[in-house]
Amino acid sequence: MNANLFDILETGIADPEATAIETPQGQCITYADLVARTGRMANALVSLGVRPGDRVAAQVEKSVEAIILYLATVRAGAVFLPLNTGYTPAEIDYFIGDATPAVFVCDPAKAEALADAAKRAGARIVTLDAKGQGSLTDAASGASAEFATVQRDKDDLAALLYTSGTTGRSKGAMLSHGNLVSNATALRDAWHYTADDVLIHALPIFHTHGLFVATNVTLFSGASMIFLPKFDVDRIFELMGRATVLMGVPTFYVRLLQDDMLTAENTRNMRLFISGSAPLLAETHREWQARTGHAILERYGMTETNMNASNPYDGDRIAGTVGMPLPGTEIIVTDPDTGAELPQGEIGMIEVRGPNVFKGYWQMPEKTAAELRDNGFFITGDLGKIDDRGYLHIVGRGKDLIITGGYNVYPKEIETEIDAMPGVTESAVIGLPHRDFGEGVTAVIVPTKPGALSEADVLAALEGRLAKFKQPKRVLFVDELPRNTMGKVQKNLLRDQYGDLYR
Repeated sequence: MNANLFDILETGIADPEATAIETPQGQCITYADLVARTGRMANALVSLGVRPGDRVAAQVEKSVEAIILYLATVRAGAVFLPLNTGYTPAEIDYFIGDATPAVFVCDPAKAEALADAAKRAGARIVTLDAKGQGSLTDAASGASAEFATVQRDKDDLAALLYTSGTTGRSKGAMLSHGNLVSNATALRDAWHYTADDVLIHALPIFHTHGLFVATNVTLFSGASMIFLPKFDVDRIFELMGRATVLMGVPTFYVRLLQDDMLTAENTRNMRLFISGSAPLLAETHREWQARTGHAILERYGMTETNMNASNPYDGDRIAGTVGMPLPGTEIIVTDPDTGAELPQGEIGMIEVRGPNVFKGYWQMPEKTAAELRDNGFFITGDLGKIDDRGYLHIVGRGKDLIITGGYNVYPKEIETEIDAMPGVTESAVIGLPHRDFGEGVTAVIVPTKPGALSEADVLAALEGRLAKFKQPKRVLFVDELPRNTMGKVQKNLLRDQYGDLYR
């Protein structure tokens, strides 16, 4: 049975003349247009030597043509490899050297700098710019729109996404057609997505969130998306009057909250606000609901699994939780040392099993065996607990666990206390090498304004709120926390920056 993601998407299109993608310039691409343009692009890829199973790597700016490239790659039976636009030539050299794509698509302005890396990887280099122009679209423009979508099995690869690689080499997560299709349909149903929905798409598309969650769910619903090149507060407020859904990272919501335009009246047409890719502060959740009447729906996923859990569409969306497992997905909490499942309410390692879970790491069988159990459960690396209502709480990454004086300390518990203090915008709690305790609990705080509070103020406020071993040994103040492109705080950079604090 053919399980090509594109074929399944195409057969579900109820109205070929409905708008699939709208650009800020007012261009409307219908579903019929999408089929024709992906056909031309797929023919262009084949003419460049792409065969089923080959990788097509792309480091390109966000554009409609970049989405067409993704769909055309899948349609041709090849494997799409999106790359962060911020990666340097040295980083690109590693990724394409490891994935050995048949074709590497990049911005024309970077082609010369990346030509040697492409040559070493044995990849043919073609170009695509932010306006959708380049040698790739030149090749596609003269190609036929007729293309027989390549037969694929649900276990055949559709995409290869590299993890962020905060420790060691980045790993290529192998995602199958079945992984992507099952997750898109599960989310469509869980979030009550229909052809009437209009998504404000302001996310990057080199990441699971913008490429698979936002794009796939919209297309699988026959809905439409307004395709913004980047997050723009003013533009988003302009669009809320006719859009129904916004998917974003917590930073989106924090910035929108800073604008007086955010009111219940201005968001009355919106059906759903979704947040992911990084933890949403409970304070942000509460303030958003107070200002708009909408409760942000927070969900939980990762590169290797797409989405695992979601707060309910109907029912309580509880601040500080990521909801319950999606239909067809199992989530358990285990002892990190033994792998034994823990009782409800205890903190341990989050493990996930389901049709959304990836096939393993590209050319890394040892890593795959270490993180993907024989019984199908994937060891996420996230620590959490399941409460008595079945809601999952994330308390941090396993590698962020602090062991001080022999005691385990979960940064999230301390961050929650600090973030609730007047004068605090946000915080990150890390463990730093300490000669007496092994690791010293250390708080790094972004104040609401310079001098809003002192180290002594913070320590005094935590006195009596936390056990002594959990209290920070030092409190540091910074203008902002380092984040990656999806808004996740990069605690590894903080650990590097302040590594000698107690030495």
